[in-house]
Amino acid sequence: MRASVNLRASAAVGGIRTLLARRLFNPARLGGLTWATVRAVLVAGISFVVVFPLLVRMTLALRAVEDMMDLTVNWVPRNFTVVNFQIAMKHMGYLKSATITTAICSLLAAIEVAVCMMIGYGFARFSYPGSRFLFALVLLSLMVPPSVVMVPLFLNFRYFTVFGLLKEPGLNLIGTSWPLIMMALTGTAKKNGLFIYIVRQYFRGMAHELEEAAYVDGASPFRTFLSVMVPNAGPILMIVFLFSFVWHWNDLFYSDLFLRGITVLPLALQSLTERFAYSWSDPNIDGSHITLVSSAAMLLYIAPLLVLYGVLQRHFVESIEKTGIVG
Repeated sequence: MRASVNLRASAAVGGIRTLLARRLFNPARLGGLTWATVRAVLVAGISFVVVFPLLVRMTLALRAVEDMMDLTVNWVPRNFTVVNFQIAMKHMGYLKSATITTAICSLLAAIEVAVCMMIGYGFARFSYPGSRFLFALVLLSLMVPPSVVMVPLFLNFRYFTVFGLLKEPGLNLIGTSWPLIMMALTGTAKKNGLFIYIVRQYFRGMAHELEEAAYVDGASPFRTFLSVMVPNAGPILMIVFLFSFVWHWNDLFYSDLFLRGITVLPLALQSLTERFAYSWSDPNIDGSHITLVSSAAMLLYIAPLLVLYGVLQRHFVESIEKTGIVG
């Protein structure tokens, strides 16, 4: 009797061990755990790369000059101060430059949304002689560095004659926002080729039945676009607007080329760095302030973008998921 009980107990223990071994060392389970571990490491690494520079700038911007001489100060300042932000705002003309930059970026983003939506819809839904060639030119524009067309663009807007309709030497549009507005209106502004491409891909994925129903009701192609397609293209509209706004906000190349004399944030940040690097115009600033004030200025520069993303984060993520833009 006792031997039978021991045999059953041994069998039960053996069964439990076998079950645990199968669950713990299951190839499919191990593969899932491996992928989850790799994914967690990648996400942590990317987060570190993104967040670490912000943390460094933050800890520098909140330091006093005395902390720069204190070797024991690593991350947490001993003397917290916001003087660096005040100095940066003063020399950047922050409120004025931020207002002007926001207005210009919003206007350009709105124009580019309208123009790229129409162009992308035309490529997606209409076939005509030369359409493929024109779309190839759109893709080719993504491969041309801005520096290649810098001189022709500058000369064109420096001596603007509207295709020869105005007398020489024409209008000088440098120092105004008109060059950027005209490029946006013609679909040749920064990254417009990418916007046209993603809008085209989005409209190609929409059902043709929507347009066919509108045509049956007597709507014209333009009316169908405005009344049927645009209301159903909210996700791609938001993506194009946000991408355009952010890229214009961070653009120094075209700002330096066309907006000379206009106080926009990229130029204000550049002039601030150069002023502190070569000549200190404020008697209260010495060489130790350069890194501190520059860090504060950079945080002020990206602060509106962080606020914008924080407000629109949910809608932005939903738009990314609906449009299928990944990578």
